[in-house]
Amino acid sequence: MPQPLADLDRFDHAILRILATEGRISAVELARRVGLSKSPVQARMKRLEEDGVIAGYRAILDPVKMGLSHVAFVEVRLADTREAALQAFNRAVMSVPEVEQCHMIASRFDYLLKVRTADIADYRRVLAERISALPHVAQTSTYVAMEAVKEAL
Repeated sequence: MPQPLADLDRFDHAILRILATEGRISAVELARRVGLSKSPVQARMKRLEEDGVIAGYRAILDPVKMGLSHVAFVEVRLADTREAALQAFNRAVMSVPEVEQCHMIASRFDYLLKVRTADIADYRRVLAERISALPHVAQTSTYVAMEAVKEAL
């Protein structure tokens, strides 16, 4: 398991907080906001990238505007929870594009999936044809989200 870096100072934390919400900010503006000059900020960003603290940069898409407003959370219970079965499920779930998140859970079920589709009919198809067909799936339970109150973008 990766160990957190202990040498992040207040400037690193400030840079990371700003980049997390404004990934396209210029180095000049970022430097101004954290109280350093451009060169030290760029050097810190490079170090944070090389150390894997900054894993990458991406566009944040609005799924609702893309016609993907239906969100369901799915509890998945596996028939087999030996390591080989868990790894088979983990590999296979990566290929289901409608699954936005997959978490192994310490509970009465094994995984919790966040699934985003266009509507309930599309979700039923994904559940029947993709999720239920994943290796070792024994049972699923679905919870349909009515509203996203807080969602990290």
